[in-house]
Amino acid sequence: MRRDRAADAADGHPVLRLRERSGQRDLEACVGVLAAVHKADGYPVNWPDEPGTWLEGADAIGAWVAELDGRVVGHVALSRPGPGDAAPGLWGREEAGTEAVAVTEAGAVAVMSRLYVAPDARGHGIGALLMGRAVREARGRGLRPVLDVVSSDRSATALYERMGWQLLGVVEQEWEPGQRVVLHCYAAPGGE
Repeated sequence: MRRDRAADAADGHPVLRLRERSGQRDLEACVGVLAAVHKADGYPVNWPDEPGTWLEGADAIGAWVAELDGRVVGHVALSRPGPGDAAPGLWGREEAGTEAVAVTEAGAVAVMSRLYVAPDARGHGIGALLMGRAVREARGRGLRPVLDVVSSDRSATALYERMGWQLLGVVEQEWEPGQRVVLHCYAAPGGE
């Protein structure tokens, strides 16, 4: 039996809700949470000049927030592959069965990104719920979810692996002059 929000709040249980990100107010709340995550965990590695624009992304398919007791505490986005995304290329090679094949169907995948949860809201399974929401959206559109994560983000890679995401490979990229990063590239587990 499902309890209603008022009962949960009255019982002292936190009320968790996932919903589509909408409007400037959500974006501002997401930027605030992102700043706390950056301070605590160093994500994103390079703080964007315009964090709201970075969150919105150029090729967005959708974005969702998690609210805990009415406060935005998490975020995830789903987008079409962009020039810096490594996982789509590795997925294309895996599907073709050869290292020599480049991405042939960039539209066959969706990139999950901008996933984070406020440090003070962790431990409620929010990251997994946000991932699940993005995966359902991608699959509903006939797309395979993939993602890139910096190798230093061990808690994120542990989450992806616990959830059964397949490691496609490890690549090195130059993000800025003199800044090389190692990325782990994943694809969501089967389930089409």
